[in-house]
This record gives sequence, C-alpha cells and structure tokens, in this order.
Amino acid sequence: MKASQSRYNKCLYYAANALARKIEKLAIDSWKEVGLPPSHGYLLMMVLDMPGVQPGAIAAHMQLTPSTITRLIEKLEANKLVIRTTDGKLTNIYPTPQAKSLYPKMKNCVSGFSKKYIAILGEDECSRMVANMNKLNDKLVS
Repeated sequence: MKASQSRYNKCLYYAANALARKIEKLAIDSWKEVGLPPSHGYLLMMVLDMPGVQPGAIAAHMQLTPSTITRLIEKLEANKLVIRTTDGKLTNIYPTPQAKSLYPKMKNCVSGFSKKYIAILGEDECSRMVANMNKLNDKLVS
C-alpha cells in the first residue's frame, strides 16, 4: 500500500517514521561496502575530518544524545577504528590508521547513497526536502 493511501496518511508521526524507515534501508544498503551502519560511518567520518573532536560536539552535529554518541564510540573503539583520550575532564576522539584507510570507501558510501535517493526522488526534490526538514527540525527544539 502506498503511504498516501494509509489510514494514517495525515499523521506527521507515521508519515515521518515511514519515510525514515525507507531512507534507513537505502542508507544501510549503501554502507555495506565498509561493514558499518550509517550512524557509525557518519560519526567516524566526523572524527576523521576533525581529529580530537569531543563527544559533545559530535552529539550536537549528529543531533543525537550524548549517551547514544557514547555507545557509538564504544562500538567504534571495539572495532579499533577510534581511540579516546582524556585530558582532565575533556575526552577527545581520534581515528586509528585502520579508520583512515576506510575513509575513501566511506566517501564512496555517502556518494552512492546520495545517488540512490536522487535517482528516485530527483535532485531538486531532495534539496527542497532536506532544507524543509532542517527548518522543521529547528522549530521542534527539544
């Protein structure tokens, strides 16, 4: 059944979650090349782009709670992709050489994911949708 035909088609909660599940599936398929879930991949790319980044900054950029970021970092640490250092009360996250070697593949995953959804939705529609979603997210401050 199409989402527009669902009995919940006028409900923001159901529409947003149905869309999120479909986007998540596309993203997971796109990230199989590096064997990471998309959330881990995007976090790792941030650490690669900003070595020494603090978990609070990651949480702000990724719009996730600090506890979620901690769990993601722990998994990346277990996979030997990041290391945590502490300097007083500050924790800094650094990529490992193994993570650095994955970077080109991760960039391909992001590019492949983008190409997939643009092929389905169109470039203009994607740009408008992302801009509108960001505006709505900014209005729905937690």
